[in-house]
Amino acid sequence: MLSESQSIAKLADFLDENFISATQSIYNTAGRLVVTGIGKSAIIAQKMVATFNSTGTPSLFLHASEAIHGDLGMIQNDDVIICISKSGNSPEIKVLVPLLKRFGNTLIAITGNTSSFLAKGSDFVLNTTVTSEACPNNLAPTNSTTAQLVMGDALAVCLMEMRDFKPEDFAVYHPGGALGKKLLLKVKDMLEHSLKPMVTPDASIKKVIFEISEKRLGVTAVVDQHKVIGIITDGDIRRMLNERDNFTDLTAKDIMTKNPKMTSSEAMVVEAFNIMEDFSITQLVVVDHGEYKGVLHIHDILKEGIL
Repeated sequence: MLSESQSIAKLADFLDENFISATQSIYNTAGRLVVTGIGKSAIIAQKMVATFNSTGTPSLFLHASEAIHGDLGMIQNDDVIICISKSGNSPEIKVLVPLLKRFGNTLIAITGNTSSFLAKGSDFVLNTTVTSEACPNNLAPTNSTTAQLVMGDALAVCLMEMRDFKPEDFAVYHPGGALGKKLLLKVKDMLEHSLKPMVTPDASIKKVIFEISEKRLGVTAVVDQHKVIGIITDGDIRRMLNERDNFTDLTAKDIMTKNPKMTSSEAMVVEAFNIMEDFSITQLVVVDHGEYKGVLHIHDILKEGIL
C-alpha cells in the first residue's frame, strides 16, 4: 500500500502543459472521448470510461486488440482518443497507433515510457512512470495501473470543474439506488397525502390522541385557519399524562409545541433529514406558502434507504 501511494504522489511532479492541453482538447471536442488499452490497462480504461460518462464527458471503451478487427468503426472524426499502456511498445499498440492517427483524431497517451512508440505517436503525453511495481517480482501491474487510474481521475475531476458540474448534474446520470434517491428525491415525493394528521387548537386531548393514533406518524399538526401554529407529538402526550391525573379541561393549544420546525415539499429529502438531525427530531411539518401539506417522518426516509 505504501509503495502504491508513493508512486501516486510522484505523479504530481509529472504534470505539465501536456496535461493542460489534453484536458482542453477533451473539453473542447464536439465528439466523444474514446479510451483504449490492452491487458490490465484495458480494465483501467473501462473504469475511466465509467467515470467520464457519469461526470458529463461522453465516453466509449475500445479494446486495443478488437480495434484492428472492426471496432475502429466506432471512432468518429471529432473524437479524442486516450491510449493507455505502461510500456507503450506492445505489439498491439504498435499496430493501433498508426491506424488511430490515420483518421486525424487527437491522440493522448497515458504511459510510463515517454520515449515509447505510443508516446512519440501521440499529440499529448501524460507521464505515469513508476520506479517499480508493488509485486515482489516487479512484474504484475500494481503501481503502474494505480498510477493510470489516478491520472484518469485527475482528468475527470478537472473536466468536472471546467463544466461547473454540480450535484444535481451528477444526479441526472445516477437516478437509481440510494445515491439517485439522495440526489433526486424531494419531500413531495415521500408525502402520503392521505396521512395528514391535523387538529384545531380547541380540540380535546381525546381527539388529539385519536388523530395521532389513526394517522400513525406519532404527531399531529395544530392548524388554525389553515395555518400551522404548533405540533403535538406522542411524547407530548406521555409527558402530559405523567404530570396530570385529569386532562378533561385541556385542549390541543395547551400542550402543543409552538413554532415547529418546517420544510417545504420542494426541498430535497436529504436537506429535510439534516434539519431533523440538527434539532434531534423525528418529524418535520411540510408547509408550502403557508398551506399545510403533511408530515415527513424520519422512518420514511430510512425505509427508502437514502441514508
